[in-house]
Amino acid sequence: MPERDPSVDPSEGRPDGPAGGPLHGVRVVELAGIGPGPFAAMMLADMGADVVRVDRAADVHPERFGTPHPDVLNRGRRSIGLDLKADGARELVLDLVRGSDVLLEGFRPGVTERLGLGPADCHGVNPRLVYGRMTGWGQDGPNAGYAGHDLTYLAPTGILHAIGRAGERPVPPLNLIGDFGGGGMMLAFGVVCALLDVRAGGAGQVVDAAIVDGATLLSTALHGLRGLGMWRNERGANLLDGGAPFYDTYECADGRFVAVGALEPRFYAELVARTGFRPPSGTRQDRFDPASWAVDRAAWAELFRSRTRDEWAALLEHGDACAAPVLDWDEAPDHPHLAARGVFVTHAGAVQPAPAPRFSRTPGAIRRPPPHPGEHTDEILTDLGLHPTAIAHLREARTVA
Repeated sequence: MPERDPSVDPSEGRPDGPAGGPLHGVRVVELAGIGPGPFAAMMLADMGADVVRVDRAADVHPERFGTPHPDVLNRGRRSIGLDLKADGARELVLDLVRGSDVLLEGFRPGVTERLGLGPADCHGVNPRLVYGRMTGWGQDGPNAGYAGHDLTYLAPTGILHAIGRAGERPVPPLNLIGDFGGGGMMLAFGVVCALLDVRAGGAGQVVDAAIVDGATLLSTALHGLRGLGMWRNERGANLLDGGAPFYDTYECADGRFVAVGALEPRFYAELVARTGFRPPSGTRQDRFDPASWAVDRAAWAELFRSRTRDEWAALLEHGDACAAPVLDWDEAPDHPHLAARGVFVTHAGAVQPAPAPRFSRTPGAIRRPPPHPGEHTDEILTDLGLHPTAIAHLREARTVA
């Protein structure tokens, strides 16, 4: 390894932005990836963890340093540009690991082992390390070595089958269920659980977070409804999948939409009273009877087309009718409730979702804007105790950028 400067203590961090957060003092090494891994790292950084992102040296463009980076998913961390296959790169990552609590990686199974950065390598220098692994299929099983994306990971779980209109094909639910809900959020949860175990005296361990595992877990309640005989296998034929007319979206007079979710009797009664809805003659009394849904839906659709979205919002939103306007990306930050709670924030000139959840004593915060790859290379290497001449030699060798 390059010679280190004895005047620099590698254990001293470089706080930036608001101090605190429930994970203040936790150190994370993130091997750069896309989607769910970065989302987990963002969640940890929002909660106060000091996250160092190891970006590919080939992605480093120094001319961009100091300018805004648009990918807010990478907020809250510093970045070092590193060629993981170059001489000395493995040792630098292990040096980061030595002083860290968590490592996050999202490569295919076996890749970090081939780089000499697998769990055994990292636990060899830091037995208390939580080693978080993010994949679609998991670390084992027949499909573990194959590529995929959110949609193809959801497909075998039953979830994708359930999303779509009656008689139509399944609809991609963006990549929120797989990548972010079942993937990144589960990884962050697993990492914090393992950290608590370490803090209680346990050894470090591997967290195997797979999208197929996490997304399937998210569907637990629907499996319960199936077990109770309350969920049919057909799309668009159930209470929560757009089958019921009182849990759906409707087009308004201006071509925009409202969402209605009046499930419980008293909420539905308020919706009916506020809108003046009149059930079609001859319809059944039991609104939960699927036999009446098509006729009721047509009547509701006709009613909602009689006013604009914002007129319906003014009439229905402040009450228990369980109805709300469907806003687009540009409108959402200005919704009065979301604005009052600060659900969206502006940081470094970019409007973005605020950290969540909220803590009464140790709130989360966005502490840094998203870095350009390699923007903090010298700073991070200096934290590790390297002399400027040693850093220069690493640059000359193209180990770092």
